[in-house]
Amino acid sequence: MAGEIAWLAASIIAAGILTGILAGLFGVGGGGVIVPVLYEIFRVVGVPDSVRMQLCIGTSLAIIVPTTLRSYRTHKMRGLVLADVMRRWTLPSVAGVAAGSVLAAIAPADTFKAAFVVIASLIAAKLLVAGDRWVVGTELPGAGVMSLYGFVIGLASSLMGIAGGSLVTMVLTLYGRPIHNAVATGAGLGVPITVAGTIGYVLAGLPHLALLPPLSLGFVSVIGLVLVAPLSSWVAPFGARLAYRLPKRKLEICFGLFLLLVAARFLLSLVPAI
Repeated sequence: MAGEIAWLAASIIAAGILTGILAGLFGVGGGGVIVPVLYEIFRVVGVPDSVRMQLCIGTSLAIIVPTTLRSYRTHKMRGLVLADVMRRWTLPSVAGVAAGSVLAAIAPADTFKAAFVVIASLIAAKLLVAGDRWVVGTELPGAGVMSLYGFVIGLASSLMGIAGGSLVTMVLTLYGRPIHNAVATGAGLGVPITVAGTIGYVLAGLPHLALLPPLSLGFVSVIGLVLVAPLSSWVAPFGARLAYRLPKRKLEICFGLFLLLVAARFLLSLVPAI
């Protein structure tokens, strides 16, 4: 038992460091790392299956709030955040997060995992093989389509416990936006997504407090938040500075490989359901 606890503690520390590096380097919040680690931790402490995944997602969103904020500030100082995209996506993405917070407890997660595997794999192929040659267009679409993109990004983020940076980067690079601008904008949009998602999961979990572990605010574990958030937030600026030292093509390759790893994780989680 002592060995298992030590392993879990080491996993939490490693997840916090990796979360911060990923947030700064790729404009993502690191939820793809945090959620599976928290799932194992909550299994050991006896959190029921019926609320365990929701608790992981809500806690992940809360953990990456300061990480995305610090990452966004670092990128903004470089002047690469696309302010017009931020304005057009903030409200729709928050609406998507709100919908996800309501649906999280009843929607089949496998559906969203499968969709993420397909989309992430396609965009990774674009980044790794096609480069600048694979684009939907050279100009961003109109207000209606952009609002739809924002809503879907917010919805998917709230159902997966991520900040949405990877999804933002996927969309923007398809429309020919440079990878550095896409990463910076993804970090920025992660701030309202994670804040709204945290609030949504706190409220969604209030009716289930009897099933949740001590020191839980709805579907947010204060213990998990305190253990991981400070470390990941402290590391985030290092990842952001590393992003600007990498040539554009190397950053595309690194991000493509990251997407493949995340897609593989979701694919493996679907295997028992196949």
